[in-house]
Amino acid sequence: MWENIKEFLSSTLLTVGKTQLTVSSILLLIAFWIAVMYGLKLLEKSIYSIKSFNQGKKYSIFALIKYVVLVIAIVISLEIIGFNLSILLAGSAALLVGLGLGIQNLFSDYISGIIILIDSSLKIGDVIEINNIVGTVEEIKLRTTTIRTREDKYIILPNTDLTRHEVINWTHNELASRFHVEVGVDYSSDVDLVTRLLLEAVAEEPMALKKPDPFVRLNEFADSALVFTVYFWVEDVFRVEKAKSDIRYLILEKFRSNNIEIPFPQRVVHKIVTKNEN
Repeated sequence: MWENIKEFLSSTLLTVGKTQLTVSSILLLIAFWIAVMYGLKLLEKSIYSIKSFNQGKKYSIFALIKYVVLVIAIVISLEIIGFNLSILLAGSAALLVGLGLGIQNLFSDYISGIIILIDSSLKIGDVIEINNIVGTVEEIKLRTTTIRTREDKYIILPNTDLTRHEVINWTHNELASRFHVEVGVDYSSDVDLVTRLLLEAVAEEPMALKKPDPFVRLNEFADSALVFTVYFWVEDVFRVEKAKSDIRYLILEKFRSNNIEIPFPQRVVHKIVTKNEN
């Protein structure tokens, strides 16, 4: 019986060049990858149980370790099934040199992905702005990062874009961010009343924080209006455009109730009289 089992395990299923894939090597390979996946699951559970790290930090640490483990596991897998890695590397060296220029951008994306995961400048859940696009970081991979915009569209960015271009991280320090709403009023308006109404509009918006205190500035003497700006802080920066819209509705309603006019731009048209018209 044992002889039959040994014969079965040593039987060849496939031959690739000088490499023979036996039943035993296939079974060992399957067992090895089951152990690797189980180990990664235990590692993930251990990392995510650390209370001193936020979710973004936990994701970055696990993702980086996972990629390293998978690379090592692939190398060991090739050894298990009998591939001679030295021959494989020697044979691919010339090919890699030839493709070097073509894959340099791809290689740069991978290096950028490692940098992002290590320094945690971007984390899962961060609200970022790049190229005038605002979105939440949904996934960080070695080559690409996926963000979800306010219109619930998913944009996949090469990691090089995130390391080479200016990126605004609205939630990097997990603090509220300041925003503002601007409005112009007629020069005859009561500026104290305008200031009070602007603060009241912000106070009635649920997303606007009570602390730090909102405040108003008279920012400009424009051609047709006094330009006021009300400043306020919001924690949910991803949905701040809705808060700004609600505040504008409230401002318009309060201005109309208190006879505060928002003037139209004024233009003076001069008619040129020609000699033929005289």
